Amino acid sequence: MTTIESDIKYCENAILHGSLSFHAASLALPKSVRTPCLALYAFCRLADDEVDLKKDKSASIYDLVQRLDLVYSGTPRNHPMDRAFANMVEKFDMPRALPEALFEGFVWDAMSKQYKTFDDLISYSARVASSVGVMLCVIMGERRAEVLSRACDLGVAMQLTNIARDIGEDAKEGRLYIPHDWFEQDGLDPEEFLFKPSRSDSTILFTKKLLGKAETLYHRSESGIAYLPSKVRPAMFAARHIYSAIGTEIKKNNFDNINYRARTDKFTKTKLMTFSVIQSLASMVLPAPATVYAKPLPQTKFLVEAAKRQETYESNWSSRFVSVIDQLKTYDKKKLST
Repeated sequence: MTTIESDIKYCENAILHGSLSFHAASLALPKSVRTPCLALYAFCRLADDEVDLKKDKSASIYDLVQRLDLVYSGTPRNHPMDRAFANMVEKFDMPRALPEALFEGFVWDAMSKQYKTFDDLISYSARVASSVGVMLCVIMGERRAEVLSRACDLGVAMQLTNIARDIGEDAKEGRLYIPHDWFEQDGLDPEEFLFKPSRSDSTILFTKKLLGKAETLYHRSESGIAYLPSKVRPAMFAARHIYSAIGTEIKKNNFDNINYRARTDKFTKTKLMTFSVIQSLASMVLPAPATVYAKPLPQTKFLVEAAKRQETYESNWSSRFVSVIDQLKTYDKKKLST
């Protein structure tokens, strides 16, 4: 087995244990696309876990930035995920602004950032989820703005679903993603909820709002999937439906996401993958919905521009990323002084 093959096998095993939904959807991809997608998702998963699971989140961020520097200099760290990711970056000329956007979202997590408005939450979702969707598009050879915009929609929808699923789990870990103005509208104190998270009419309403907004974006994303190469459509339709099914499971739990974590079983995943193949075949003969030409969400437009490889924009974004890391350093200094 070659080094690349063994690295990819390592990535696949990591995904199998870390994200069953992505692994299930990836099985429908042709090998030429599935291999770099596994490398991408494994590295993103590694980065996410480094920040989410480790106590010293700032140290994890600094380490990840160093690893990214090494990847883009062509000298990746001697680790299967780093080597596989570097191979993918070189092969597909992946704009650095895209993984940097993902890492900015991780910086926000490291700084325990909370969100005043739903628009602010979309900005976060764009970074931690849509950035990955756009990178997948680049791997699939797709850089048209309208298709990239729909990939961003799908990423935001998935992240909103994750947030809806994990409201209770996040609160118990001191994390809050529900917009503050939603709490204010219901006369609630976000800090009190974090101190003692409990299911209520308000949490049910928050969950319904998140899932409703996600469902709108899921439907809009389908028009973009219909423009992707035919061989990758079944997997992308599967990803769309498997994630959306998490929302269905939340509803089955009577919107109790404080005491339960919604999951989709193997039978449901298999059924949805079969449906996705049928939907993919239908998309080859039916006209694609006109929603493909809808403007991107304002919060995701920068990702679309980055994927189009606009050099000036790329340079400006990298300067912004340096500023974000400086903000984290300032945050760390303040934390140490208190």
